[in-house]
Amino acid sequence: MKSRISFNRQILPAEKAFISAVSSAALYGKGIFTSSAIYNSKPFLWEKHWRRLRENSAKLGLDLSDFEEESVKNALLQIISQNNLKTGRARLTFFVESSSKIWNFASNNKTSLLITTAEFQKTTDEFLLTLSPFTVNSKSPLAGIKSCNYQENLLTLEEAKKRGFDEAVRLNEKDEIVSAAMANIFWVKDEEIFTPHLETGCLAGTTREFLMENFTVHETKSKIGELLEADEIFLTSAGIGIRPASFEDVKKILFPTTAKMIKSLDLQRVKT
Repeated sequence: MKSRISFNRQILPAEKAFISAVSSAALYGKGIFTSSAIYNSKPFLWEKHWRRLRENSAKLGLDLSDFEEESVKNALLQIISQNNLKTGRARLTFFVESSSKIWNFASNNKTSLLITTAEFQKTTDEFLLTLSPFTVNSKSPLAGIKSCNYQENLLTLEEAKKRGFDEAVRLNEKDEIVSAAMANIFWVKDEEIFTPHLETGCLAGTTREFLMENFTVHETKSKIGELLEADEIFLTSAGIGIRPASFEDVKKILFPTTAKMIKSLDLQRVKT
């Protein structure tokens, strides 16, 4: 049986869900999303995902007044149950269906909510990283926002994969480490844990936040040389959890701190 989706809190076959072709979402990619891990048929770190959605919507001027947290979570739980998903992932996307001042068409909808679910994608046990030629603009109005305009991230990932790597380290205009294309990045040196500061333009990931709440993590504005000298590197996201990584040909052998992080996340996941 094909998985169904939730569109504006109604369960539908995927082919029955539509947004307006003349909406700001279709014309400009105006919208926001979050991807949540699902464990024991429940969204993991839900409060963090919802808070970020609210914060991102305010920054982009999205109207979420028709969507209360409880009703959105209930819609998510409903589609998880409908698709009999025990472990996997869900994506919640808010599309701006109103028109823009540039192309002003009549529209009845302000914002639409699409919820989709899927199994986890298969990933490598250890990510091989390269340096991306594409930089992040830390002063961009979209910096740190998980907007539907995600093509830049996908192109960054595709470019790295064409060169035989699993992910790419992105720098900003100041040559500071920001993130990977699709994940936050951490590294360990002399048993101290580091991650890029939000001011570099990186996304405030939910797994990133979980680790910073439970471990001493230093937010830094560091150059790429820090990764070359690191004892460990790991990536985090809702989709991959925590995965060890190596930068280009600088292979790591043991990941004791990373293993501790993974164990902590697994323990929290079991409690969900």
